[in-house]
Formats: sequence, C-alpha cells, structure tokens
Amino acid sequence: MPTPPVPVQGSLQEKVWLRLTGLHTRVYRLSGGRLGGTFPGGGKPPILLLDHVGRRSGTPRTTPLIYLDDSPDLVLVASYGGAPKHPSWWLNLRAAPETAVQVGAERRRVRAHEAEGEERERLWPRVVGIYPDYAVYQERAERRIPLVVLSPAA
Repeated sequence: MPTPPVPVQGSLQEKVWLRLTGLHTRVYRLSGGRLGGTFPGGGKPPILLLDHVGRRSGTPRTTPLIYLDDSPDLVLVASYGGAPKHPSWWLNLRAAPETAVQVGAERRRVRAHEAEGEERERLWPRVVGIYPDYAVYQERAERRIPLVVLSPAA
C-alpha cells in the first residue's frame, strides 16, 4: 500500500491532521501515555510527545512522534512523510535545541542534535526496523532525512 503524501499547507487534510494531532496529544498527556503511546499498525512503534517553541512565533507546541530508544538517548526521524522540506518541529529544535519530551508518564529534559557519520549509519537501519515506511519516505524525499538525537540535558 503506498504511503500517503504529506498534507498541503492550509488544506482541509492538514486541518484535520492538526486536530487529530491535538486530540492525540491531550489523550496521551491525560493518560500518562497509556493511550496514544504507540503508532497503529506496523509493529506498533512507540510514541513520545516533543515540546518545542515556534522559531518565528515563539508559540509553545507539542508534537507526537515515533521514537527509537537508544538509551540514554531517544531518536526521532524528521521525515515529514518524505516531503521536500523539513518538518517545523525539527526547524524549531535547530533554533532552540534544549527542550522536554514526555515518554509515557515520564517527562525528561533533553538537548537535540542531528546524527551524522557513524552515528547516523548505526541508527538508520534501526529506525527503519521500527517503522519501515521511513525507507519509503527517504526514497520519495528530495533531501536527506535527518535523524534527531535527543540526549539527556545536563
């Protein structure tokens, strides 16, 4: 089954997606991650809530994302469904890399960096292993999809 394209900015599809994401975030927070803590289908990869601040607006935001546990680090994939541009959450983290995540009921302070070289080579097969569509997204993308490592903040 083909992977659906990323919603077009301002489209009805995007508005519905944003509402569902907001609902997912509220349910996750209220249940301490017991509800909404895994992505449906495909082996049920785990989901965390990433807090970030809009780099232009200064607005606090929360985004539910699939993650790989590479203890003590967490790894995110800035795939945006294979779109030609990076997702806003990654651009926001590049501007302000220190933030917080919620994994289940636990909140953690973290600092983000992009995996490069050997670190990326080690992590890419593992993220594809938990969510195979990442390989499809990379084929579709006109950019190298960043792997974002969230390390415990000091």
